[in-house]
Amino acid sequence: MPSIEDALETIKRGCDELLVEAELVEKLKTGRPLRVKAGFDPTAPDLHLGHTVLLNKLRQLQDLGHQAVFLIGDFTGMIGDPTGKNTTRPPLTPEQVELNARSYQSQVFKILDPDRTEVEFNSRWMGGMSAADMIKLAAKHTVARMLERDDFSKRYANGQPIAIHEFLYPLIQGYDSVALKADLELGGTDQKFNLHMGRELQRHYGQPSQCILTMPLLEGLDGVNKMSKSLGNYIGVDEPAFEQFSKLMSVSDTLMWRYIELLSFEPLSVVRQWKKEVDEGRNPRDIKVMFAQEIVTRFHDRQAAVAALSDFEARFRQGVLPEDMVEFTLPAPPEGLPLVQALKLAGLVPSTSEAIRSIAGGGVKLDGVKVADKGWVLKVGVTVTAQIGKRRYARITISS
Repeated sequence: MPSIEDALETIKRGCDELLVEAELVEKLKTGRPLRVKAGFDPTAPDLHLGHTVLLNKLRQLQDLGHQAVFLIGDFTGMIGDPTGKNTTRPPLTPEQVELNARSYQSQVFKILDPDRTEVEFNSRWMGGMSAADMIKLAAKHTVARMLERDDFSKRYANGQPIAIHEFLYPLIQGYDSVALKADLELGGTDQKFNLHMGRELQRHYGQPSQCILTMPLLEGLDGVNKMSKSLGNYIGVDEPAFEQFSKLMSVSDTLMWRYIELLSFEPLSVVRQWKKEVDEGRNPRDIKVMFAQEIVTRFHDRQAAVAALSDFEARFRQGVLPEDMVEFTLPAPPEGLPLVQALKLAGLVPSTSEAIRSIAGGGVKLDGVKVADKGWVLKVGVTVTAQIGKRRYARITISS
């Protein structure tokens, strides 16, 4: 087992908040493997990298010697968590829940260690609850406290309906922690209210209160919105290797570090060294290639990662690039030059607003990779081949 200081550094890596750190330290001092819970509603059959932020943290805790409890909310999935929604979310049918749950199980063990993972379904204890049991559970919380939850309070203030069954969702999620005797629960920042419910209910039932670790919601490829299939800004866990690799290479140099912090298993010392090298002039693309290969290896294998890189580079080399491509060296401040400005200065677009429209329409590529982030910044010392549409090219070097 590592020291408590080293363990805390790993546990807090990339996290938004740890509650309560002093309590977690006391739990770690016992030397007992902690029961670490993370719950997932099977709302869709396929996971994307945004979902894996919690799974990665579970794996890191497993590597520290703790027991992961991967909870599939098959019972709560039939209620529908309204978190972050302005309207009641339609519940899933039992058939949808079963199908999606099976799909989840086939994907999570690409990350988690099966020997240190319990897979649980909350229908195991909730399905046997009587109406009287549910009423007793509901009596342990008040409507006033429920309305403290941000999405509920906004809907109530706006006169939007809140169904009674929606109040049951956080209660049941909290009771899951009682049933599983969780020591630590992981969740997104949008789950903080529900996670606190677990602490409160454990006290009601005479158990030590779980600690809470919230993780940020991962931005999608657009660099703005939360990763989501509905927005098309996602990287799927089950996507082909080349698609995963290409999408990761399209992430902006700035967003790359956030992805590495939340998704990579490289030690923090290595990541710090990478940042130092980039600050000293190393091309961020080199780091991005290593990171993309790590992710493809995780969800496919090493051979697929090598093939994806080879295919990616071959496609770019074999692209129809003009022999007389114009070259520009553009001066920039130490923080770099926004891509939209670089495209204008290189004469590829008449204005930055046109550059923004071209990026939004998927018409801008850097080194053969489509750019999705209009806020992309080109670092000093970087040379890229910029392309807009099929005929406008320029090789751009950013200098100090």
